[in-house]
Order: sequence, then C-alpha cells, then structure tokens
Amino acid sequence: MSENADVLALAERLARAAGAIQRERYETGVRIGTKSAAIDLVTEIDHACEALIVEALRSERPNDAVLAEEGRGQDRADAAWRWIIDPLDGTTNYAHGYPRFCVSIGVEHRDVRSVAVVFDPLLEELYTAVRGEGAFLNGRRLRVSQEQDLGRSLVATGFAYDVRHNPEDNLDHFAAFVKRARAVRRDGSAALDLCYLAAGRFDGFWELQLHPWDVAAGFLIVEEAGGRVSDRAGGPPPRSGRDTVASNGRIHDAMLELLRA
Repeated sequence: MSENADVLALAERLARAAGAIQRERYETGVRIGTKSAAIDLVTEIDHACEALIVEALRSERPNDAVLAEEGRGQDRADAAWRWIIDPLDGTTNYAHGYPRFCVSIGVEHRDVRSVAVVFDPLLEELYTAVRGEGAFLNGRRLRVSQEQDLGRSLVATGFAYDVRHNPEDNLDHFAAFVKRARAVRRDGSAALDLCYLAAGRFDGFWELQLHPWDVAAGFLIVEEAGGRVSDRAGGPPPRSGRDTVASNGRIHDAMLELLRA
C-alpha cells in the first residue's frame, strides 16, 4: 500500500470512531460552552472527539503535524504530513439536536491537499478522496452536477460567528443569490456543504471567514469530483478558507460575477 492509502485508512478509522461518540451522545444532553462569541459554541463532544483523534495520531504517526480546531494538535512547519481536523463540524446543530454535523479530516503532504475524509455518523455517509484517485461516498464514485444555469441551481452558504457586528456579514451576497438562484440553503456545516456539492446535491457553495479545518477535506473532495474551488477573485482558494467559492465548475463564473456585484 502507498502511504496515501495508509493515511486514508487511518483517517477513515478515526473519523468513524469519533462519529460513534457523536451518535451515542446525540440528543442525550451535553455540556455547552462558548468561544469567540455567544453563538460560537463548543461542547464536551467536540473535546472528546478531538482527544480521540489527536491521541491516536500521536501514537501512530508521531512525526506528523496536527492542526485541530480545539487546540490539542501540534502544528509544525517541518513536518511532511499535516492533519487538519474538525472533530465536530456543525457544533451548533449538534447542540440543538439538528441532524447536520460530521467529522472532517483533511491531510496535506508537503503543503498539497492529498487525503480527505468526512463522516456523517447519523446517515452513515463516508466521503473520501485521495489526490488523483477521485472522490467517493461509501465507495461510490462522486461527480458534481451538470447544471449550467445559476437560475436553476441549488446553492449553499453560511455565516460567520461575528455576523452580529462584522459589516462583512454575507447578508448582501445571500440576498443576491436568493434573487438569482433556484434556492439557497444554510445548513451549518461547511464540510458537509462541500461534500453535498461533490455529490451533485448542491451546484454551488460560497462562504466568508471559514477556517482551515472547515475546508481542508471538502476542497479536495470537490476537486476530485470534478468541481472547482477558488477565492472570490477566481484565484486559488486560500488554505485558511476565509474566502471560499466552490461549484460544479459550470456555474462558477456566474457565481463570481454575482459576488463581485
């Protein structure tokens, strides 16, 4: 097996293990705290899932860098492999019993997105990708949609945790897409939004002020399904995820034009 295959197998195993914790504790009552804002939630399940993943990586791949949302990882510039982990993407959904959340694990090799795993434990949907080998949902190859008209497209977005006071709140873009697209969804998990785009369920996605752990896996899954990711200027998307546009490729230019307007 290649090292990519080894990394993929480990990422799948860890995502399923963290997902089992989420499924077991779902709607059982969890302790909820806040981070950067009153609407930026964190739960004991976020911490438990991250601890499980990070401790396993320290044991099995001690030379790899780890960037994890809740801060348990050790990110090192000299490491050849870098794991970027969102242990529970969709924490607000989880805390409210809304069934849209997942585990997201993206892995870079020498700064190149190389392996991706996103696991939805309620639907038992495992999205995977390895660079150059395609994207899959439970083993079924994924392809983005063929839709070419923004007016017939279902698109998705989200809002940052500072939406209450940041003037760049995405509400103007949201209103513009409501007027132009067939419909807009806001489901609260960027990782799943990107996977749904790869699966052809969505035709486009955009969001501002995301973080690396929100997009590291989803970007690769979209690309390997034949989609396109960029920033709002049409250039390569920043690894930070702070300016993200993704699509089936066919409506991408129309999305960029609307975002610029």
